[in-house]
Amino acid sequence: MKDKLVPWKKRDEHPFDLLHREINDLFDVYYHGFGGRARRFAGDTGYEVSETDDEIRVKAELPGMEEKDIEVTIDEEVLTIRGERQEQHEEKKRNYRVSEMSHGSFFRSFPLRVAIDRNKVKAKFKRGVLTLTLPKTEQAKTASKRIPISTD
Repeated sequence: MKDKLVPWKKRDEHPFDLLHREINDLFDVYYHGFGGRARRFAGDTGYEVSETDDEIRVKAELPGMEEKDIEVTIDEEVLTIRGERQEQHEEKKRNYRVSEMSHGSFFRSFPLRVAIDRNKVKAKFKRGVLTLTLPKTEQAKTASKRIPISTD
């Protein structure tokens, strides 16, 4: 385990998400042994959430998937990406010595914390990367106001 790299991600993460990931890592070690590399779950992928005054952008790395296998929903102020990656073994008679290709269903939810103009949301899927552009409503754009602080 000393040679295992821990990914560093610069993002605000809910404490329960971090706990969930740590527990999954613990079980990976238990079920896959200390010397080998644990198999990745289909939803264990890279996500990036960024924000400007006008929009929120979410990117998800979903290699090996097609747009028909992905579903995106917004309920209240929560964005959910879900999908299913099919098993790719074509030769069922083969005995695989190592298989680190992931498959199965997954979902990931992100609290948006601002009102989104649902009629203007755009989704683009290119080269295994899903990019969602979520424009904020006019009310959400003006909801926050910076207050100047004086020293008087």
